[in-house]
Amino acid sequence: MATSPENHRTQHVGWLRAAVLGANDGIVSTASLILGVAAASVTQEPVLVAGVAGLVAGAMSMAAGEYVSVSSQSDTEQADIARERVELATDGARELAELSAIYVQRGLDPNLARQVATQLTAHDALAAHTRDELGISDANSANPLQAALVSALSFVVGAGLPLLAAWLVPFDILTPVVAATSMLFLVVLGGLAAYTGGASIAKGIVRVAFWGALAMAITSGVGMLFGVAV
Repeated sequence: MATSPENHRTQHVGWLRAAVLGANDGIVSTASLILGVAAASVTQEPVLVAGVAGLVAGAMSMAAGEYVSVSSQSDTEQADIARERVELATDGARELAELSAIYVQRGLDPNLARQVATQLTAHDALAAHTRDELGISDANSANPLQAALVSALSFVVGAGLPLLAAWLVPFDILTPVVAATSMLFLVVLGGLAAYTGGASIAKGIVRVAFWGALAMAITSGVGMLFGVAV
């Protein structure tokens, strides 16, 4: 009887990591920038200008950083796969023995491990070694363009939330409103990320909210201390 493939949560790891990082950085950095500038300003306009500039610069920085970082990971993976392809072509017996040893370490007896390795090698030797020797699969392989786009878009969404709050409220209550709403956004982000990844929602909320609030408090405090944007 045919069965449909299962949808495992690890398939979301690549884009989920980039999305959480981008949104969290967008909220924290933009809220901190807004609070720091607000502490050194007497009108709302400089705050909004700084917030928009931070949103644009941050989104571009996130996209470029993720693309370069994940591209480096992808280059390393492709180099390992190319080396494995050469080894399979020049020393197939040794590679078969390596694959058998891997399956023995995972709990199969030597005879069964050899049979499994032989059959997988006959089916697709490179795929078997890529997956079981190198640990590279479709679920966790590097995708630079996806990571860059997700990071940039999630940063824009995250940064847009405190910026919208700063734009909608009067200047005299801007600081407490931005701080409070940013904390709310961080709580929601932590819960959604944990739910999507199948982890503890409470733990996800505490982790994102605590570190986000700490970063926001420190950076905005520097702005208040020196009277300049940070």
